[in-house]
Formats: sequence, C-alpha cells, structure tokens
Amino acid sequence: MTRPTEPRSTMATAEPTTIELTADGLLLEVVTAGAAVRRLVLDGGNGPVDVVLGFADPALYGTGTDYLGATIGRVGNRIAGGRFTLDGDEVRVETNEAGNTLHGGPEGFDRREWAVLDRAPDRVTFGLHSPDGDQGFPGALDVTVTYAVAPGVVRIGYSATTDRPTPVSLTNHTYVNLDGEASGRVDDHSLQLSSDAFTVVGPGLVPTGEQRDVTGTPFDFRASRPITEALGAHDEQVALGGGLDHNFAVRGTGLRHVATLRGTSGRTLVVESDQPGVQVYTGAHFDGTVVGTSGTAYGPNAGIALETQGFPDALNHAGFPSNVLRPGETYTSTTTWTFSA
Repeated sequence: MTRPTEPRSTMATAEPTTIELTADGLLLEVVTAGAAVRRLVLDGGNGPVDVVLGFADPALYGTGTDYLGATIGRVGNRIAGGRFTLDGDEVRVETNEAGNTLHGGPEGFDRREWAVLDRAPDRVTFGLHSPDGDQGFPGALDVTVTYAVAPGVVRIGYSATTDRPTPVSLTNHTYVNLDGEASGRVDDHSLQLSSDAFTVVGPGLVPTGEQRDVTGTPFDFRASRPITEALGAHDEQVALGGGLDHNFAVRGTGLRHVATLRGTSGRTLVVESDQPGVQVYTGAHFDGTVVGTSGTAYGPNAGIALETQGFPDALNHAGFPSNVLRPGETYTSTTTWTFSA
C-alpha cells in the first residue's frame, strides 16, 4: 500500500512572477504560481475585453481553493475516498473535499511554484517536479505545460514522464465570461458540446460509473442552446451540482471539437482537445469573496470552466478510459481556445 510522504516540490509562498504573451489582437497573462492564466484580453469592437476570471491580487495565486486559471494535477477532478487500485495494489492519496480527493489533493499542482523553462514573446513553458509519494501518488513525475498564442488562438500543451506507474490527468481551470470578466452571470451564454453522454454523479459529485445518454435530459447540448435552460431544469443531477458540474464524454479521438461557447456580446470561443472528456462547471461556488482583476467581486455563475480532461475517478471504474502513465511513456495533451467576434 502506498503511503503519503511530505512533498518536496516548491509551494507557492511568495509573490509570483507574471508573464505576458502577445499576438495580434490578443494578450495572455500567466503567473508562475499554479502555472495559471490570470488575464486573457481580446480586442473588442469597443476596446479591449478581458474574458477570463482572475484574482485582483496576483499574490493570491497558489494560496486557495478557487483554482482560477490554474494548471491542475496530478489528477484533475475527483477520486472517490482518496483511494484506488493500481496493478493490484491499493493506493491511498490525500483527501481535501468531503473525504474525496479533488484536483490532486490539498497541495495539488495549482498550489506549486512552477519554474520557467523557456520563454518567448508568444510562448512560455513551465516545469514542475512532483516527487514519489507527493499527495500519496506513486512515482516521481516531471511535468511541463506550454502556453502559446497566435492571433485569436491560445494553445496549451502538456507533457509528463514518470519512473513508476501512476495516474495522470492534467487540465486547466480557467473560468470564461465572453462578455467580460466583470459582466456578471454567464447563464445567457449559449453552449454546444460534441457529446452524446455524461457521467452521472452521486453525493460529493463523484461519478457512479454510469454514462448516461443526454437525450431528453438537461445535459443535451448537441445543438447550441442557452446555459440557463439547463440551470433552471428540475433535475436531480443539476441539483447535485448546483448547476452544471459534470464530465461530458467527447465524441471521437485526437485533437477535435469539444465545445463552442457564445456570449450575448456575440463573442465566440471554440475549444478543441485530444482528451476523452470535458468538465463543464458553471461556477456555483462564487459568493462575492473573490475580487477580480477589474475590482469586481465574483458572484455565482460569474464564469464557466470547460476543463478538458480524462474521466474523473477513472481508476475506480473499469468502463472509463484509463489515465495510467507508465515508465518509458510520455503523457502528452493539447487544448486550443479559438476566439472570434
């Protein structure tokens, strides 16, 4: 049985470094704490518009549980009871949410100070070493995340290697509001997903193992429709999530369309990824205690997260895609965000 040991990777304790990447009509600001996105400014018809939620104070990155813009790991989303079986051995990992493990544990990658490995005006690569036993996970893991920008496009590339078998599912936890980060709720944004099924959750939002056809449910976004139609539905799954907080199975393989989000402004985001799932979360937890980059306090549904990912709790469900990385293999993943007016 694998037992947790004290992590030796660097925690984010000081003022993080901010880095700006630019392309024609686009500025992306990232911070070293959590390798996180803080601002994404687009040229709008009436001037520049920041379309992501971010902390007003950069020093708050790496200190809390809101995960704003952060790189998530070693395993994104939830692990039931903080335990799973890997190659016949039971593994117990640190828990941090109602007895479950969320987003890598109490000291996940969102709380780490990442090293800058490479930097150019339009790209930056961050690196992190996660030692054997970090949050209870087996094996030493070396991880990179690269942000690159081009006109209208942000590209996020991940890689990881390990010296022992270990689960890996990296994602980004940026909240988007296409009408501007201070514009209020995203309920009237329209969403379309390349998904025919979602993973049903029980108490604690942990998957039951069932993949349910979206037909006839509030989770049918095969055609674009306003998010508010799902949020207002009388449905047990919507009630459990306080709105949308569910993993959707993405059709196909390879880099492909995942989601199209359209704001009331007409601004559109197209998400592509090579991951099997996407967690759609409408930000029900925001309660005015987080102050954004514009000085506006974020209330419920201030942004929507579209977290491209492996399935949550994958090792505890034989029917879910495996997220195990083994020595000699390289985990790679790509997600792109493409914006248009």
